[in-house]
Amino acid sequence: RFEIFLSADEDRIRQLEVAGRTDGESVIYAIGRLAIVAPIGSAMAVDGELEGLRRALADGAVQRFAIANPEHAPYGQAAKEALQRAGLWQAIERKLVYGQNISQAAQYASMSVTQGGIVAYALALSAPIKSSTRAALIPQDRHRPLRQRMALLKGAGLVARAFFAFLQGDEARAVLERHGYGIPTD
Repeated sequence: RFEIFLSADEDRIRQLEVAGRTDGESVIYAIGRLAIVAPIGSAMAVDGELEGLRRALADGAVQRFAIANPEHAPYGQAAKEALQRAGLWQAIERKLVYGQNISQAAQYASMSVTQGGIVAYALALSAPIKSSTRAALIPQDRHRPLRQRMALLKGAGLVARAFFAFLQGDEARAVLERHGYGIPTD
């Protein structure tokens, strides 16, 4: 049985609230960030403004580029927005390899079968991805905020309640920030 639900998809949490499945109000515990990554050895330069990607596309150096599926993955939606804002969506759309979620997209982006991808910054900082890629943080104003929301579910026990409270405290926020998340200010 589940007692606490954490999600990058705010709408899922809101649906649980509307359905009366939560105990109290949900809370934003972190803000997700995006990074562009390229496997070590990729000719594509990585920079938060996506200029290296623009040059690589113009030079024909990008055959495959990974993002999470924007049809259902919040990080994929944000990646699409960042690419659109940079004016790159039409040039790259046919070259995209979609991960079913952001973790799968990060796996694809870190492998030499792609020239790179846009992934969660937290994943770009993780050991397996960091050791095989170069990464650059994409500015937050290039996409809608990725508000990571959590809620206690009906019947949640003491341990879940304690963890819920812990995630809202300074110690947990420091850990989240160190691992690539923004901290909510509201």
